[in-house]
Amino acid sequence: MNRQAQARGRLQSRLGHMFADQALLERALTHASAGSGVRKPPDNERLEFLGDRVLGLVIAETLCDREPQASAGDLSKRLHGLVSGEACASVAREIGLGEALRLPPGEAKRGARDHGAILADACEAVIAALFIELGLDGVKPILLDLWAPLLEAPHDPAMANPKSELQEWAAANGKPTPVYRVLSRSGPDHEPLFTLEASIDGEAPEIAHGGSVRAAEKAAAFGLLQRVRSVA
Repeated sequence: MNRQAQARGRLQSRLGHMFADQALLERALTHASAGSGVRKPPDNERLEFLGDRVLGLVIAETLCDREPQASAGDLSKRLHGLVSGEACASVAREIGLGEALRLPPGEAKRGARDHGAILADACEAVIAALFIELGLDGVKPILLDLWAPLLEAPHDPAMANPKSELQEWAAANGKPTPVYRVLSRSGPDHEPLFTLEASIDGEAPEIAHGGSVRAAEKAAAFGLLQRVRSVA
């Protein structure tokens, strides 16, 4: 048994489900960059699309059951954080999904197995594969087990969606919409580092770093939000 097959076996053990259709699991673990031409294998992009919706439905239903007094707005903010790319990548790392990915040799050597966006996409694709084999009732307990640490963690709305929180603060204080500006990009393609500035009229800008523009925006928004709230 080769190393990737062993990694798939460990992944299925951590999921608590051995796939009847191993080809479906392999497709869920195959990045779009793997292979080319007539020999290009089926990749996980369509499964990722489906898995994102399955995860959203399961977590939304769970939040409604667990937080009956929460408003729709609060539930939406909570959901956003729990189904984000960061959350999916975190779960993927916990179950060793990166080891089982099917990637081009060059990308694997450059560290793509731990790349947040690649892990998040593959996590959603595996969720879709579980859904196809088990249906919604079967996949739900697996997802709730995987997401239990995130569901139980103390919730700070600003951490879940700091850009939205900062925009709401700006509107409530009569200020224009926050502005985000990329200052620089460094690092290799598989592990870039973005430096970004978030600013609001009348406030000192906040500079932050992240592995993607989105992550850097969130970090800068959170820092700026914490600062303006402490002054208010």
